[in-house]
Amino acid sequence: MGWLWGRFSIFAYWIATSAVYWFVRTFARLEVVDAPNVPAEGRVLVVANHLSNFDPVLVAACSPRQVRTMAKREMFETPLVGWTVWAYGAFPVRRHSADMGALRVGRNHLLAGRAVLVFPEGTRAPERALIPALPGSAMLALLADAPVVPVAVTGTEQLSGPRAILGGLLRGRPTVRVRFGEPFSLGAGATTASRAEEATDLLMRHIAALLPEGYRGAYGPGSEGQIVVARQ
Repeated sequence: MGWLWGRFSIFAYWIATSAVYWFVRTFARLEVVDAPNVPAEGRVLVVANHLSNFDPVLVAACSPRQVRTMAKREMFETPLVGWTVWAYGAFPVRRHSADMGALRVGRNHLLAGRAVLVFPEGTRAPERALIPALPGSAMLALLADAPVVPVAVTGTEQLSGPRAILGGLLRGRPTVRVRFGEPFSLGAGATTASRAEEATDLLMRHIAALLPEGYRGAYGPGSEGQIVVARQ
């Protein structure tokens, strides 16, 4: 039975990522940059900024290997959608809380040599600019001693809803870019609250460095020398 579910999960993942990939290719000019920066095997934490509901599946679609996505619990509690998300291989997290269960699931995936995708901001950023991130993503990387691949997503905010899509088509298809940065390590050290906050700031600044200045928000000019993190 486990073998059958595993096969079905792979099929569901392929269907979901293919559908979103071709949807974005249809309504936008999709650019995927430096995807080979994701290691072909072994544990890795992939972290990205969050602009649209398309982002989790789109980043997965652009990744050269399967990723397990940490997704908000509300999606799993929605009829039909929740079952689909489970089949896709995502796992739930309670947003804006210290969800140790989600951290354990993510850590176990990493320790098993898998890739895990997390959005450190915990929600879609208003006005496309980065907002202070929650420390859960950095804590996950520290607990599993996993390398981190930052990802910068731009343009998907223009595909949020029929009106936005129609407006984009009338003006010409918008450009959507998914850019993968080079893997980096958060370093050794005790997994304390202060260490997690420092690591969160470092992680987000790697994402910000891949983004145009207008998307950097809380991690843009003027924030240098500060530890920018959301308090739970």
